[in-house]
Amino acid sequence: MINPRIDRTTGVIVQGITGRAGRMHTRLMREYGTHIVAGVSPKAEVADVEGIPVFANCRDAVQATGATASVLLVGAEQLLGAIEDAVNAGIKLIVTPTEGMPVHDALRARRLTQKAGATWIGASTPGMAIAGVAKLGFLPEAALIPGPLGIMSKSGTLSYESGYRLVQRGVGTSIWIGVGGDPVKGTRFGELVPFFAMDKQSEALLIIGEIGGSEEEDFAAALIEHHFSKPVFALIAGRSSPEGVTMGHAGAIVHGSHGGYAAKKAALEKAGVTVFGSLDDMTDAIAAWHATRATV
Repeated sequence: MINPRIDRTTGVIVQGITGRAGRMHTRLMREYGTHIVAGVSPKAEVADVEGIPVFANCRDAVQATGATASVLLVGAEQLLGAIEDAVNAGIKLIVTPTEGMPVHDALRARRLTQKAGATWIGASTPGMAIAGVAKLGFLPEAALIPGPLGIMSKSGTLSYESGYRLVQRGVGTSIWIGVGGDPVKGTRFGELVPFFAMDKQSEALLIIGEIGGSEEEDFAAALIEHHFSKPVFALIAGRSSPEGVTMGHAGAIVHGSHGGYAAKKAALEKAGVTVFGSLDDMTDAIAAWHATRATV
C-alpha cells in the first residue's frame, strides 16, 4: 500500500540542491520543519549548502545519512535520471515538482518506482505536506494548519486557494498531496484510497479534480471497491470548458462526454461523494461538516 506519511524525523534529500530553486526551496522546507539531511548535485563542486552536505549521487547521500525521501528539483529532461538515482539508492518516497516531464520518461519512471515499491508523487506537483510537521515541495504555509481533512489535488493553484479558505474557517489538514495534472504520473487519486481509509488522522477527504481523463471516475470506483466510509468531498474544475481543448494541465482534455464534468460528477455521486462546482459551496459544506464534528 502507498504510504506517503512523513514526520519530523524523516530524512530528506534534495536533488538539485545547488540550483537557484533548489537552494530557495531547501531553505523554506527547513524553516517549516522538514528534516533535510543531504543534497545531491552530480556536477557541483561545493561541499555543502547552508550546512547541508552535498553528494554526487543519492547512494552516497543515503549511506551517509539514512535518508528515505527525496525532493527532485531538477529540469524536465534530467528528471528520469534523477528518479533512477533515487530508486537505486533505496529511496521510498520521491516528490518531483518539475513540470514538462516527457510522457515516455514518465511511463518509464512509473514502472521503475512501482517495481521498487517506492511512492512517486508528481510530476508537475506542488508537493505534499503534513500540516505543522513537514513539507516536501512548496505548498504555502498560509494554507496549512493541522486538522482532520485529507486533501488530494491535481491543481496547485486551486488547492492553495481551497486550503487558504478552509484555514480561514478553522478547518485544517491531516495530509495534503498534490498528485499533479499530467496524464501519466506517479500516484493517482484511486491509488491513495487504501491509505486514506487506514489513516487515523484523516477523518474526511477532499479531492480537487478537473475535467479530462478518467482519474476521478477511477477514484470513485476505488471508493466503492474499498468500501470507503469516511465523508468525501470533491471540487471539479472546468465545468464550462469547451470540448477538445487542453485547459492548463496536459491531462485536462475532454473528448465528447468522456472526461467531462457531468460524467465525473455522476460517477463520484454514485460512490457517495458530495460534488461541488464552486469554491464557495465547497468551503461552506466542509466548514459545516467540521463544525458538526466538533460538537459530537
